Amino acid sequence: MPWDTRPGRSANGGPEGPGAARLRVQKQCRKSSFAFYLAVRDQLPVWLLEDIRASEAFHCDERGRAAAYSPSEALLYALVHDHQAYAHYLLATFPRCALAPPSAGFRCCTAPGPHVALAVRYNRVGILRRILRTVQDFPVEERVRLLDRRGCSRVEGGGTSLHVACELARPECLFLLLGHGASPGLRDGSGFTPLELLLRQLNQDASSVPTDAEAASATVNAATANTTSSGEVCQRRLLLLDLLALYTPGGVVGPARCELLGDQLRWQRLLGEDKFQWLAGLAPPSLFVRAMQVLVTTISPGRFPEALDELPLPSFLQPLDLTGKG
Repeated sequence: MPWDTRPGRSANGGPEGPGAARLRVQKQCRKSSFAFYLAVRDQLPVWLLEDIRASEAFHCDERGRAAAYSPSEALLYALVHDHQAYAHYLLATFPRCALAPPSAGFRCCTAPGPHVALAVRYNRVGILRRILRTVQDFPVEERVRLLDRRGCSRVEGGGTSLHVACELARPECLFLLLGHGASPGLRDGSGFTPLELLLRQLNQDASSVPTDAEAASATVNAATANTTSSGEVCQRRLLLLDLLALYTPGGVVGPARCELLGDQLRWQRLLGEDKFQWLAGLAPPSLFVRAMQVLVTTISPGRFPEALDELPLPSFLQPLDLTGKG
């Protein structure tokens, strides 16, 4: 879309005023911005997208001026539309710029770039894996800031990407984040760690168990609509719990522990005896869990997840697709 740089004219034939000129620029920005959005959505070739971004696509910045799309903003579009080739190009060519905070029009707070959390939210496992490989070359402080970024308190509840993975039941994303050094002990705006948030969700799932007739109807509807049933979501949450156990040395404390102890029989049925005992602080983790904790923590982020193939993994980890190609 060619950018019209010719000065406009007013209705009486004279030069247009500053207000009219601003409106004309904003209108052109909206058109070119939407055209770039559609180009990424339609998975156009990388070279063509970069040509459009560099010469034709503009958006309005926070001051209402025309601004070219940065690699960071282009990566947001690639994430939304799962354009893996474009995301990989941006991360390889502009590693720091691609993961820098976008302009104010693309975010709601001053937190670091939202790309990791967005990859989790849209379940872009392949792009998330490339992002995590890219940040391995960053200084430690910068890498930690990106991995442990706290989201906006209004939109994301002040949680980290691990909280998002637990909220949306994304086990592949959670395992990748933990394997690359994301901190499982951070709390969201409500004061919950990812583990505590997950227990709350399991409690809600168990509290809303449908009748046999409702379950049968839900199964039919899920099969017809190609969606995930509540039972499948619960199984994914239990898998998330197993993954968090590998990177969490202790159980839960405070109100979460009181909740476990307040209804022991119910939680024992839901979690199993060994897992309940460990989470409630009544017993250390099993020998199997302790052995797996040692194994996974010996893998450096630079060799994760490829080094998992060298380990005697339990069956609950083997089906995970950590490449994003499945």
